[in-house]
Amino acid sequence: MLYLVSTPIGNLEDITLRALNTLFGMDSIYCEDTRKTFNLLKNFQKEALTIPELVSYYEENELERIPEVINKLKEGKEIALVTNAGTPTISDPGFKLVRECVREGIKVFPIPGPSSPIAALSSSGLPTDKFLFVGFLSPKQGQRLSLLKKIKESLEALPSTVIFMESPFRIAKTLKDLQEVFGDIEIVIARELTKIYEEVKREKVSYFSSLYQTKEPKGEFVVLFNPKAVS
Repeated sequence: MLYLVSTPIGNLEDITLRALNTLFGMDSIYCEDTRKTFNLLKNFQKEALTIPELVSYYEENELERIPEVINKLKEGKEIALVTNAGTPTISDPGFKLVRECVREGIKVFPIPGPSSPIAALSSSGLPTDKFLFVGFLSPKQGQRLSLLKKIKESLEALPSTVIFMESPFRIAKTLKDLQEVFGDIEIVIARELTKIYEEVKREKVSYFSSLYQTKEPKGEFVVLFNPKAVS
């Protein structure tokens, strides 16, 4: 059986008892970064527990790992998949493995827990009944603008809160494109969620654009907006 185990996005206390029991009971854990997963488990390791075999599983080696994982699962091994932070397959590697498990009739169990898009949405003050999560936008401006325009069109038919993630290296450029397509709308930026410098702030796009021209952006960003929402 394959277990998709959510891990903390910042605060280690957010890990669940079920996640820990699952991870320490596995034959193997496939992880985005074996060092980070080892350090996480080391924090919770008790005397009688041993850390299972840790195997790297990331975007660049995903296709070669899938047959290996499937073979182990068919042999009856219990395997967990984790990412560096948050829920596996959500803007992280894993869905191709899950798809193959479904094709092969292998059971897949989610072990739910932290997820930065959901944490950001719940604390944003924006409508939560309908939302559109688009992951990370393209690093290429042309593709980024094209997607933003398609999102704008889709919101006419189905008003929703839009959620996307962005790196500190591209946030300024992405906000510029966002303003070009949607105008100077109000947005919410959630940054460093569950960490010491956690911040959830609601301002106009132009405010954040100016801010990140004078102040170096740090941390992973979750950006949310809903043009149809009543203030």
